[in-house]
Amino acid sequence: MTTPQIRIIDGDTVTDRDMTANELAAYTAMQDTATARAVADADKAAAKLALLAKLGITADEAALLTNT
Repeated sequence: MTTPQIRIIDGDTVTDRDMTANELAAYTAMQDTATARAVADADKAAAKLALLAKLGITADEAALLTNT
């Protein structure tokens, strides 16, 4: 696997370089956080659909039950 690149634009000069170890660790942590958030969101959506199916109502009907 190649190291992700950093692009530095300084006026008319454009420089591409490999990420440092600290930058790579921060990048990896952000990617892991985004993945975990996406999984949690998908789990929440699946649980909501399962509950709606169990209740025998649609999402539109459930929206009518809320105060928002």
